Amino acid sequence: MKKSLVLAMAMALGVTASAYAANPFSDVPAGHWAYDSINKLAAAGVIEGYGDSTFGGDKLMTRYEMAQIVAKAMAKGANVDKLAAEFADELDNLGVRVAALEKKADNVKITGEARYRYWDNDYNTKKDGSTDALRSRIWVKGQVNDDWSYTGMLENIQSFQHSNSGEETTKFQRAYVNGKLGGLAVQAGRYGFTDFTGGNIYDTRMDGGQVAYGKDVKLTLGAGKAADAAFAPSTATKNDGSKADNLYYANLAGKVGVVDANVGYYKFEDVTKLSDDDSIWTVGVAFPVLKDLKLGATYLASDYDKNNADDDGYVVSLDYKGAKAGVAGTWGIFAKYYDQGVGTYIAHTMNGAIGEFDIAEDGFKGYQVGANYTFAKNIVGQVEYYDLEAKKGSKEAKTFYGQVNFMF
Repeated sequence: MKKSLVLAMAMALGVTASAYAANPFSDVPAGHWAYDSINKLAAAGVIEGYGDSTFGGDKLMTRYEMAQIVAKAMAKGANVDKLAAEFADELDNLGVRVAALEKKADNVKITGEARYRYWDNDYNTKKDGSTDALRSRIWVKGQVNDDWSYTGMLENIQSFQHSNSGEETTKFQRAYVNGKLGGLAVQAGRYGFTDFTGGNIYDTRMDGGQVAYGKDVKLTLGAGKAADAAFAPSTATKNDGSKADNLYYANLAGKVGVVDANVGYYKFEDVTKLSDDDSIWTVGVAFPVLKDLKLGATYLASDYDKNNADDDGYVVSLDYKGAKAGVAGTWGIFAKYYDQGVGTYIAHTMNGAIGEFDIAEDGFKGYQVGANYTFAKNIVGQVEYYDLEAKKGSKEAKTFYGQVNFMF
């Protein structure tokens, strides 16, 4: 390939330099038709010549030499997608990632998950029951620009509770943007919100927005509406739609030595189960006890105090290792103990029969134990067992829960 052709291509790159070298090549005199363009490319570091002060415009060059020029132009931010595609093999062999091309190709990413779930509930006040369901999710993420992206999620749930063919629903469950405004990280739209205690208060979608600032110490503020909660078939005996109306939250998180700590505040307006507003304060810590063993504790205090309701609670957790989706054979075990007053949870993350414990029961207490294991890359199984009881009265509920996740 002649360098005159390389020059013609390079001129189309739009590479500029703030200062030109004074006649960098002895064989390109000032009156040469390509003098200005060659000077710009040389000043930008895209071309170097042969090291003897010559450009060698009449010499043939290899595809690898051309690939090197393309790589340098890419590093300068030039728009060379077509050239990068043409010389992709050579760039790859040279160990150069075609970042700009990859960015274009990955502008829209589609991922998904299929999760089979099974519940078996044992009650002391009503008939026992079991059910299973298949939840499939398709995620679409599009890069708007360097600072902003859009995410959408389509969800299908097939319940096998009443028929072998399954009763299914399909909904567009997520639609939100993420981006930066100055030093703030912004999220807005319909997104999944898991409270900063790990879901002991609220773990479902919401319509609203949040901003976060900081790295080692991070402040997060959010507001919106607690959107309709889509419960799995057996985690509750009823589905009363929205768990609350407006939701406001603030959380301050940081690390002191090996201890992760956070302080949070959540305000829910018109909570369905309480027929009242509810504000919840939280304080939590988590730290390693031994290698791979982590202990966590959270205290929750609610301002709901009607009928002398229990207005506080705590959760203690212990985690050892943990299954990693990308590494077959990895595993973990975990346990939690709950003691939560009725005002300290709105849409709890657990897979136990949390719907059994409402105002009449003044909340619940009990434990959860579980384990997870990666059978093959992106195939992870998990089992959980719950033994829960009412804080007031004699109601009890035991649940065995299992799931298998297929991620792609």
